[in-house]
Amino acid sequence: MQRFAGIILLALVMAFAAIYAIWSTPGARRPAVEAATTSTPAPAPDKPAAASDIPLGSGFDFYVLSLSWSPSYCLTKAGSGNRQQCSGDQDYGLVVHGLWPQNEQGYPEFCESTEPERVSERLGRTLLDIMPGMGLIGHEWRKHGTCSGLSQADYFKVTRAAFERINVPQPFKAATQPSKLPVDEVERLFTEANPGLSSTAIAVTCEEQRLEEVRICFSKDLKFRDCAEVDRRSCRIPSVSVPPIP
Repeated sequence: MQRFAGIILLALVMAFAAIYAIWSTPGARRPAVEAATTSTPAPAPDKPAAASDIPLGSGFDFYVLSLSWSPSYCLTKAGSGNRQQCSGDQDYGLVVHGLWPQNEQGYPEFCESTEPERVSERLGRTLLDIMPGMGLIGHEWRKHGTCSGLSQADYFKVTRAAFERINVPQPFKAATQPSKLPVDEVERLFTEANPGLSSTAIAVTCEEQRLEEVRICFSKDLKFRDCAEVDRRSCRIPSVSVPPIP
């Protein structure tokens, strides 16, 4: 019996020795855990390109995004009759006048299209926060959108995307007091707030010495681009009045 006990004890000692030898060998311990911790991490999924969801128009060279200073418009004869935009219920500052397909020289307008002339109220209502008026929305589609090579839905999708590309400078977000600004200063505020926007890709227009519009040029995939002809149409007076947001 003692003999068998000795044999069992010897076997146990040899088994423990074998286990110790395996665990003490470099690279041999816990192979499953080692493999998990030393394997190359899976690459992160590629982010979609910034312009991947922008429908590309055709039949023109670039876009002009025209941003109207609503308080100035509401002081005009046309604005005084526009209750939707100028009734005082909404505090509009910069709003979209339109997104205009443009050529290097001149621009197309009122083009033939297989799309309806009328913009449905359902579609138009999705734009009222940036284009305050169904009349404006319909006019811009008929005069400019039909020349984009896009459907109504895609044209207005690009219009919103262009508007959302713009960082509006703080002085135009909180314009609660009347002010007067040099035209060059208006351009500087926009170019500083929008990296990549040059002074030759923007035009500031005026009417009756008031700030009327800020026009910004975009490529078809909505990258800022220079536009000499548009830039030359900037306001000729040195400074413009900026009526406050009501």
